[in-house]
Amino acid sequence: MRIRVLFFGVLRDFTGQRECDVDLAEGVTAAGLFDHFAAQFPSLEAARRSVTVARNQEFTDPSTLLADGDEVALLPPVSGGTGRWIHELTTPEKGNFYGLTRDPIDAAAAARQLLQGLDGAFVNFEGVVRNNTKGRPTMYLEYECYEAMAIKTMAQIGDEITAAFPISRIAMLHRLGRMEIGETSVVIIAFSPHRKPAFEAALEGINKLKKLVPIWKKEFFADGEVWVEGEWDERLKTL
Repeated sequence: MRIRVLFFGVLRDFTGQRECDVDLAEGVTAAGLFDHFAAQFPSLEAARRSVTVARNQEFTDPSTLLADGDEVALLPPVSGGTGRWIHELTTPEKGNFYGLTRDPIDAAAAARQLLQGLDGAFVNFEGVVRNNTKGRPTMYLEYECYEAMAIKTMAQIGDEITAAFPISRIAMLHRLGRMEIGETSVVIIAFSPHRKPAFEAALEGINKLKKLVPIWKKEFFADGEVWVEGEWDERLKTL
């Protein structure tokens, strides 16, 4: 059977490739697929316990049997507007909005566009690029992601939050590519008739996004570069 394999973040550096096709015998699991590549690239083995797997754009158990034609992504821990959206989704019932872009994000304009008459408050959280990491001067950042899966996961998170909190709608926006110091990388906007649920929903949104959405951050310094190591949500199984 033939499997399409995708590599992201530091795993792409380890293997020197973004994607490839591999022919395997029937009965191979997701963990077995990882073993196949770990035998070729020893650096992968050291990362095993922090890697999770997506099969056809859905998180899956390492013991899952693969089938011919599957797309399997090997995923390291995620790092935790008005521009042209690369991918976007809107929940018809609530009007929740999710977007990925390579353009600067105008969060204020996005909030005003989504604001409704029933809303008495909206909380706009913006994550911005800072100029250092533990005192080490940062020059700029680059974000990459598994785009098709990322937008679906953002929508799942946002729709769950809308159902769990008394808010009217939520927006989750993320920028990709190179970002300079002070630029906005991620935006969570929660709308509600009252302020407290909006604060709580926005906090829940960014916390879940940073542990569930397959987006990775690379920091560039004057003396080197590094993928930022994050962590998966505890509910996800790694290899």
